Amino acid sequence: MQNSTVCSMCKEDQTIITDLLTGEIVCSKCGLVISDKIQDTRQEWRDFVNSEEAKDRRRTGMPTSLARHDMGLYTMIGRGRKDARGQVLDASMRSTMGRLRTWDLRTQASANRNLRTAFNQLNILKDKLGLPDAIIEKTAYIYRKAHERGLVRGRQTAAALAAALYLACRQEGTPRTLKEICLISNLKRKAISREYRDMVIELDIRIPTVDPTKCIARIANQINLNQKIKQKAINIMNAATKSELSAGKSPMGLAASILYLSCLIYGGSISQTVFAQTAGVTEVTIRNICRNLRNHLDLS
Repeated sequence: MQNSTVCSMCKEDQTIITDLLTGEIVCSKCGLVISDKIQDTRQEWRDFVNSEEAKDRRRTGMPTSLARHDMGLYTMIGRGRKDARGQVLDASMRSTMGRLRTWDLRTQASANRNLRTAFNQLNILKDKLGLPDAIIEKTAYIYRKAHERGLVRGRQTAAALAAALYLACRQEGTPRTLKEICLISNLKRKAISREYRDMVIELDIRIPTVDPTKCIARIANQINLNQKIKQKAINIMNAATKSELSAGKSPMGLAASILYLSCLIYGGSISQTVFAQTAGVTEVTIRNICRNLRNHLDLS
């Protein structure tokens, strides 16, 4: 590759040769190396499929992810019949490579079996709960840390994974209750709570408080409430937070109670039972919170 540039040594308008293989720019007359650290901006084509069977070339391979047992870095021995120099392998060598391929697959299957099982269950929970990829990556990170500390050894894998998922939801501010995760994962609350406490203590994780405003949006979307009711509920929630009436109360119960009051203000006819079932609380909780809000706030 040639470029028309003036050399700084011979001061003549000569062609400058660019060698992309060595990364050097050299004067063709005096041999001066102008630069030896150029960057190749051409496309770096790589064939991630068997080159003997497929002709399409791809720029990237499988993306790396913590939610995979091998983080997407798994490699396998190909089934090609030629070596790196393009020569055809003989029968004995093909038999040897076949045995090596079999043992490679067996060792990969036995290694990190716990992570493989856990992350397969994580993909199922992701589809059932409708969680984004950020929550899944955070869950996989927490579970890997717990696995390194030996917190999942001798314990139920599903319970430890559900606890890590609940931790990730709490850290990312996603409104998912422990009761909902127990129902989806078909586990007892006691088992998940024990794993949750152990992870918080051993991994020194700081859990932020749940934002009740996000709970309002979630409950309102499930009941199909209009924007006026949601905006009124957010205003009441801000007033309750400033007056410290939200302290010590369940975020889902508080959000359901405020939405119920907002619905009554705008003449809605949705019963307390619907709000209680959607939020996962009892009707008594909603009545008590509503009574407290009516006594301390101006809801007009």
